Amino acid sequence: MFYGFVPLPWWGYIVVTLGLTHITILAVTIYLHRCSAHRALDVHPIVSHFFRLWLWLTTGQSTRAWTAIHRKHHAKCETAEDPHSPVIFGIKKVLWQGAELYRKEAKNQETIDRYGKGTPNDWLENRVYTQSQAGLKIMMVINLILFGVPGIAIWAIQMCWIPFFAAGVVNGLGHYWGYRNFECEDASTNLSPVGILIGGEELHNNHHTYPTSAKFSIKPWEFDIGWGYISILSLLGLAKVKRISPQEKIIPGKSLDADTVTAVFYNRFQVLSQYTQAVLLPIFQQAKQKLVATELGLDSSAWQAAKTALIRDKLLVDTAHYEHLSQVMHQHSALNRVVELRDKLVQIWGQTHASSKDLIEALHHWCKEAENSNIQALKEFSVYLQSYTLKPSSEYC
Repeated sequence: MFYGFVPLPWWGYIVVTLGLTHITILAVTIYLHRCSAHRALDVHPIVSHFFRLWLWLTTGQSTRAWTAIHRKHHAKCETAEDPHSPVIFGIKKVLWQGAELYRKEAKNQETIDRYGKGTPNDWLENRVYTQSQAGLKIMMVINLILFGVPGIAIWAIQMCWIPFFAAGVVNGLGHYWGYRNFECEDASTNLSPVGILIGGEELHNNHHTYPTSAKFSIKPWEFDIGWGYISILSLLGLAKVKRISPQEKIIPGKSLDADTVTAVFYNRFQVLSQYTQAVLLPIFQQAKQKLVATELGLDSSAWQAAKTALIRDKLLVDTAHYEHLSQVMHQHSALNRVVELRDKLVQIWGQTHASSKDLIEALHHWCKEAENSNIQALKEFSVYLQSYTLKPSSEYC
């Protein structure tokens, strides 16, 4: 009985371990994260009960506690009240001790009561799944019976998988290292354009930009395996997607109207990203080439700092970076102008209480300013903005 009832070759244990941990990852990303915490989709009771049972056996986590802590993370992101921000606690603390930060916050009843609303409150949740150690012990016994002594090693890896990859890698590295598609108001990053190992959670910047989207991939080259499974569940009638991130549609020659306003509002982060790529960065490069030739006293690190201040959210950039950017803008009027118009555009979609008529007029005035600027990149962006609308969808974030 050393190898249990299911003896396997050495590689078989690796396949089984990866398969079991993959199911756990899917339970976290589909059920806990996208369904429970953000209400981006609904899943059939059969699916939700399976995931709840599986999470009890493999993580001992409560749906209510996990949901509450994650919602608080979004509500208080990168502040002293964020349960697990590397900006506050440091990357080493969150990466290697993220599970401890989670357990500490789970003991905060105020967090659970305030952010845990709408989660399961049935007999199973209150009498069974709250007994976290019982589930973990049952999983160990199951592994031991099926795989014998190697099953203990499989169980140990199962116990470490979520604490490291979810609590450490996603919550830690996902706010510290990687690339950013969008400049949302936190430090979130995409760890990889291919989201397989952590179920699509690798696309963390996309998620923080559109938190209520059931689909994390946005760019054509990005892949979210969690969304693939959700699509399969939807085809089987076991899931219903409620919201996804907006998808732009450009109609050449289209006049600026109420659809434009709606599209720009719902997809403002992608509009801003396009402005950065098509206007800000090219003009910044022109400024750098011109001012380096005139021997402006900035070294390479100062230029990089100025570029960071140009594209990152103000809350995430220190004063020294802005001093370098101000120095460049003072010497280059075109860069100063495109930054000014970027800020005006942001102010327009910040007018949440303005009427559609007023917003159309404000956008129309902005486009006129861009066209009269004598800056080609701004003129082209004005044409792009007026042609902007969204692809049809049942519901956008």
